[in-house]
Formats: sequence, C-alpha cells, structure tokens
Amino acid sequence: MAAHLSVRAWFLGARIDIRELERTQVLALAPLTIAAGKQGWAVVFRFGVVVLFGLSAVEEAETLSGISGFVTGMLDEPELEATEIVIDAGQPEQINAEGRLVLANTGVARLQMVAQALAKSAVLSHYEKAVASTFERFERLVEQLRQGLTPRRGRDVLNEIGKALSILTRTVGRVEITEKPELTWDDPGLDRLYQRLAVEYELHDRDLALSRKLDLLWRIAETYLDLVNNRQGHRVEWYIVALIVIEIVLTLLDKLHFWPAG
Repeated sequence: MAAHLSVRAWFLGARIDIRELERTQVLALAPLTIAAGKQGWAVVFRFGVVVLFGLSAVEEAETLSGISGFVTGMLDEPELEATEIVIDAGQPEQINAEGRLVLANTGVARLQMVAQALAKSAVLSHYEKAVASTFERFERLVEQLRQGLTPRRGRDVLNEIGKALSILTRTVGRVEITEKPELTWDDPGLDRLYQRLAVEYELHDRDLALSRKLDLLWRIAETYLDLVNNRQGHRVEWYIVALIVIEIVLTLLDKLHFWPAG
C-alpha cells in the first residue's frame, strides 16, 4: 500500500544563518537537511526557506520556532507552498491526476529535489505578489500621466525602484530560480525528477514573467522620473525669468525716480 507524506515549504525571511543548524542532526548538505520531529526532515536554504517533510502541526510549529532565531529580515507574512507525496515504487515518478507527487522512495536526494522546487516556488509566489502590488501603485502614476497631470514627487518612485531592484537581486543572485541543483549533474534520475518538478511549478516561465514585469516597472519609473526632473528644470527656468523681470522693473523704477521733470 502506498504511503503518504506531507510537504510544506515556508519562505520565512531574507536569509537564514545555517551555521548553527549544521551542528544539529545533519542528514545531508547542499542543501542542509536535518532531522525534525519524531520521524520527519527539514531542508533549510540560506535564501530564507525551510521545507518540512512529514511533521505534525505541533512538530512544525516547534521546528519553525527553533529556526526563526536564525532568520534575518523575517517576513510579516511568511509564504507557504504545500503538497503531498505518495511513496509508491510501482508507479512512475510524476505528478498524478490528484496533483500529488509520486516518488519511488524517500531517499534524501529525492527529498532534496522536491525541497528545491518547492522552495523556489514559494519565493516566486512571494515576489509575484510584491510586484503585483507595485504594479497597482504604478498604474495610478501612469493614469496621472494619461490625464496630463504632472507628477510632483520622485522620492516614492525611487523607493519603488529600490524594492524592484531588491527583488531582482534576491531572485537572481541568491535563489537562482532557473539553475538546476548540483545533485542533478551526475544523476540522470534526479535530473529527470527535478525537470518534472520545475515544469509542474512553472519555475522558468514564472521567473521570466517576473523579470519582464520588473523591467517594465523600471522603464515606467525612468519615464516618471524624467518628467519630475523636467518639471523641476522648468521651475528653475521660470524662477530665473522672474528674477530678470524683477531686475528690469527695479531698474526702470530707479530710472523713473531720477527722471528730470519736464
């Protein structure tokens, strides 16, 4: 009879310091895999995700509480990605009709492949929401431009640009969404499993879509800032013109004051 195993990936924050965790009951490295609960496992990624296998609700809460002390930049609302594994050596490894992942066994390497895919999917989900929220704010700016309203401040736009660049840096530099795990390089079976998971969670397509949205946000921000700078430039020009006019008027008044009476 096939066994079932729950999997829950939590994106907790910007970074997890795994050095102290490496002193616990380590099952494997790259990524760090440790024993958790009575019979479960936890795969911990430096880029802020913990993937838990086979834990009860109480065990999960205890494990997350223990790891939270090593998290930098803790999210107010951690992102969750969950699925269920069916352990059945008699079936091909695939995503079945019920949406469950079928694995031949619970070998550490296979669980690490699942953890890699779920961790990346959780990160993408979080930043997809962040970019969607940024788009809503930029849409209001674009609507102002469409109505012919001149923007007044660029500071908020610079803040949004900073957030967008932060997303790009974290997803590309730290998470490496489109990169295959090192374990797949010398094991065709693990490579095929990871490829299935990457397709199932649309990692490549979602990463590409996210990059395109960030690029579009950047172009909108450039246009917006150009308008702000141009407006400030025009304002300075009008100040100069006003000063010249004032100087001319004062000169004329001065001449009129000393103009000899006829």
